[in-house]
Amino acid sequence: MRDIHVALVTGGGIVTVFLVLGALGVVLLLVALVVGDVLDGALEGLGAGFFSTEALAGFLGALGFGGAIALDATGSTSLAVVIGLVLGVLLGAAAAKASRFLHGTGETDAVRTADMVEKIGRVVGAIPEDGFGTVSISVGGHITRLNARSSVPVAAGTEVSVTQVLSPTAVQVEPLFLP
Repeated sequence: MRDIHVALVTGGGIVTVFLVLGALGVVLLLVALVVGDVLDGALEGLGAGFFSTEALAGFLGALGFGGAIALDATGSTSLAVVIGLVLGVLLGAAAAKASRFLHGTGETDAVRTADMVEKIGRVVGAIPEDGFGTVSISVGGHITRLNARSSVPVAAGTEVSVTQVLSPTAVQVEPLFLP
């Protein structure tokens, strides 16, 4: 009986721990893909944007599966732990970098009125001859409503193109198709 216990602790039990860590990494990655960055708020306090759900999933997956493969290949638990940690850190860092690249830094997320020039929008509040109406413009997935002026009266529902920025809250537009 003692021989079975020693075998489980020195070989089989450690492999199981590595495989469970690897599986946990895969499950965490699947949760992140389906639900989104579930741990990013909790991980924010740990580092300057380095930690993400994807990075943690990559670290755990590489640590677990890399450690299991290393243990099987070398038979040394210590070497397997070191190899698993190195692979985990490398894959975690790569996943963090890829995550930052894909999610962006947030610096370009804000839509500025200057970005509206030559964009197509739709009039939501009719533009009178000598006054302002309202247009809705989508830039980078952000829908923005602005006051708008035109050289001709424009009815609600008409597609327009922004020709000039008048102020941070107003633009000059022209209908895409004149009547």
